[in-house]
Amino acid sequence: MFEWLNDLKERFFSSRLTVMVGIMSLFAIILLGRLFVLQIVRGSSYQDNYNLLTEKTETTDATRGNIYDRNGNLLAYSELAYAVTIEDKFSNYSTDDKNKLLNEILYEIITNLNANGDEIDNDFGIYLNSAKDYTFSSSGTALQRFRADIFGYSSIDDLKSKSDSKYDIDEANATADEIMEFLCGEKKYDISTDYDEEIRYKIAVIRYNMSLNNYQKYISTTIASDISDESVAYIKEHEADFTGVEVEEKSVRRYDESECFANILGYTGKISTEEYEELSKESDDYTLNDIIGKSGIEQYMNEYLSGTKGYKVVYVDNVGNVLKEAESKDAVSGGDVYLSIDKDLTIATYNLLEQEIAGIVYSKIQNIKEYNSSSDDSSSNIVIPIYDVYFSLVNNNLIDISALDSDEASDVEKSVYSTYTSKYQTVQNTLRDILLADAPTTYKDLSEEYQQYSTYVVKTLRSNDVLLSDSIDTTDEMYQKWSNEELSVEEYLKYCIENDWIDITVFTQKSLYVDTDEVYESLVDYIASDILTTTDFEKLVYQYAILNDEITGNQLCTILYDQGYLEWDESTRNSLASGSLSSYSFLKEKIRTLEITPGELALDPCSGSCVIIDPNNGDVLACVSYPGYDSNKLANSVDSSYYSQLVFNLSNPLYNHATQQRTAPGSTFKMISSVAGLAENVITTSTQIQDLGIFDKVSNQPKCWYYPSNHGSINVSEALRDSCNYFFYEVGYELAGGSNYNDEKGIEKIQKYASMFGLDEKTGIEIEESTPSIATEYPVMAAIGQSDNNFTTISLARYVTAIANSGTVYDLSLMDHVTDSEGNTIEEYSSTVKNTVDVLDSSEWSAIHYGMRMVVESLECFDGFSVEVAGKTGTAQQVTTRPNHALFVGYAPYNNPEVAIATRIAFGYTSHNAAEVTKNILSAYFGVEDTEQLINGEASANSSTNTVTD
Repeated sequence: MFEWLNDLKERFFSSRLTVMVGIMSLFAIILLGRLFVLQIVRGSSYQDNYNLLTEKTETTDATRGNIYDRNGNLLAYSELAYAVTIEDKFSNYSTDDKNKLLNEILYEIITNLNANGDEIDNDFGIYLNSAKDYTFSSSGTALQRFRADIFGYSSIDDLKSKSDSKYDIDEANATADEIMEFLCGEKKYDISTDYDEEIRYKIAVIRYNMSLNNYQKYISTTIASDISDESVAYIKEHEADFTGVEVEEKSVRRYDESECFANILGYTGKISTEEYEELSKESDDYTLNDIIGKSGIEQYMNEYLSGTKGYKVVYVDNVGNVLKEAESKDAVSGGDVYLSIDKDLTIATYNLLEQEIAGIVYSKIQNIKEYNSSSDDSSSNIVIPIYDVYFSLVNNNLIDISALDSDEASDVEKSVYSTYTSKYQTVQNTLRDILLADAPTTYKDLSEEYQQYSTYVVKTLRSNDVLLSDSIDTTDEMYQKWSNEELSVEEYLKYCIENDWIDITVFTQKSLYVDTDEVYESLVDYIASDILTTTDFEKLVYQYAILNDEITGNQLCTILYDQGYLEWDESTRNSLASGSLSSYSFLKEKIRTLEITPGELALDPCSGSCVIIDPNNGDVLACVSYPGYDSNKLANSVDSSYYSQLVFNLSNPLYNHATQQRTAPGSTFKMISSVAGLAENVITTSTQIQDLGIFDKVSNQPKCWYYPSNHGSINVSEALRDSCNYFFYEVGYELAGGSNYNDEKGIEKIQKYASMFGLDEKTGIEIEESTPSIATEYPVMAAIGQSDNNFTTISLARYVTAIANSGTVYDLSLMDHVTDSEGNTIEEYSSTVKNTVDVLDSSEWSAIHYGMRMVVESLECFDGFSVEVAGKTGTAQQVTTRPNHALFVGYAPYNNPEVAIATRIAFGYTSHNAAEVTKNILSAYFGVEDTEQLINGEASANSSTNTVTD
């Protein structure tokens, strides 16, 4: 296996005399070594013997503590598994010999791991896709940090400010291919091109991971974790051949029902360079081989969960072989963390949210190509063309387009790829003709398809800082023509060049050009090489190939089976391929049965959140974000390919929709306006306000949602019941001074009372959270939840908790208590009272509560529900081209609240959808219906399509 040994023999033993001297010397060394070892084993007290050895401290990792729910149900735990590790024992070798030996050892190990279905630990910033192309797994700051680490810069600033490249590469902009070429090349690891691309990639990943430990001698690097018994047996059998390689027992992190809890628990992973530098400021115990909490509770409670490392001091020879153990200290296991959340309630909430969202998507899909809205259309009338669903299979990467031309590709895959490549070439040539035409076509005269391609080009030039947004004079006449689609792309870009709106240094080395035309030709070359080759542009070409029926829905659905995205079903697959099964019917059925989920399609709606709090003590019982992710695939060592899928998933599963997403609250804000109006005496519980339909006391003259009808003369309880905008316009107007109207005064009043309910700051939970914001303008509109109000779901849940308990606002905690490894409680946690809202008397609170009760009584989805619920719906428009956000806040039971709840379905069309899923969640909590019947693994059949404008 190791032919390089023959080279060494020839190099060092080229003559018979040298051989004889070498053999004699070797015998002498062995004899002396044996005598020396014998002295050590017998416990020789001669200190001089130890001067020939090296003292080595081996660290023993502590077992990470468990995470439990409030009832002691296990959520996260560690278990022992086998890992194969390697220690760099090649310091005495030349660089060439080290590379040759080490690469061959890794080749043998990787080949065996692959054969046994085991994968290397891989959190490397580049992955190899199905087409054997190198792709970054991150972007932005994370990508620049990765580049800095690769090329040995201590910071991103150092990377960017370098005067000369170390390696004849533009390091700050190095491509994935350039980085891999650098790592595999002679200047770094010299990995043979005789190995196939996947093997070379994996060797480079392991070599790079080993290099991170170079600063510490005798530190091992994990090659692969949780390996099979077959791989363990192979490594043990070949340990003598594999210098520095061992099989070790290591603990690996596991998560139960991971998708439901991922956004709370987070995950563990190998410490990054940046994290190491930061944590090392606090403790010297960290190494670059450590596993730490990377997000969520795992990160926040890392110190408790990690435990205390142990150690063993040994004496080793010059290649690291242990000769004697001197002293040791056992590791202390980490503590166990108990949360306030309820496991069963969280799982039920997550599944019910997914079913409801899938039901909405299912109900909105129509067998049409495109949806073209008119100015009179309500957001609730927006539908999902089936062609949008077809494209989402490509756009959100359910289909791996990079694998369509692989050796393993099916005939259908190859056919789709052939169609695409032909179309792509046509598009590229046509665009070049458009950009270099003697008689340019104005933008408005291009076909819709080529308008979209042209728009993509210009937008990408902006995002790449080629077209300098800050330099553009938007009042310029030519710019105005471009905005009005009266210029060609060519005329616009040439004008940008002439006015220094384009940074030519991005696409050319030359500082001066003869004329604009020459600069422009270089720009067109840049567009062809750097913009038309991006994945996003390729997907745009796929989109129009689908819309033009060049690629069919049946082909795409067939590929879902061919690429293993759906469980193999030969009969269905062949029916799709032959066209005997409708792709429209097929996809609707897969969505109904959740074999394809809303989070996978990433069409509106595709996300939702729900937070449930005990209003009696502030315990957070559930904090659910949909979609989640499988944290088991990120724990211990990140699967870079899976992580990349999550990063680029358009439904944003890594984002906590419960604690980070902010939207307008819609009419769920109207209880704040009620409190403000009552406390400021602009209304009483019996004040009657006549709904006139149009509120003409302010310049924008907003209408009540019920216009041209009206709600008549109503009081505050009835206004909440009817969600009467006119009533709350009047409240906002009076808060601003009424006939002495002052915008600033009105906003100050609204901010004052909203802040009493904590809507101006974070809730205090231990995971990442966005700061909510109260409106800063237009008190009349702010009073109905519009203006620039922006709140998270958890902030709405805290607010409605205070409504339910008549004024107690909590600083929230997800924690309950922590125990040590012996089970002793060492710290207790709880939500604490932040403040009380004591501006209302009991009759005024009752008026608000009664109004919320009447809201629920008027909702069809709560008909016959045995638990009395009070609540408020909310529908919030973000943009006219997408459905409205759907919200519901409430509490139950009405007379003696046990839970307060806030639910949001982003772009969920109507608040009735949020109300319906809330009812189902409350059913699961109270056991009103059989939870198994509710959580049936299928899309909700009752999702509302009615227009609700509250």
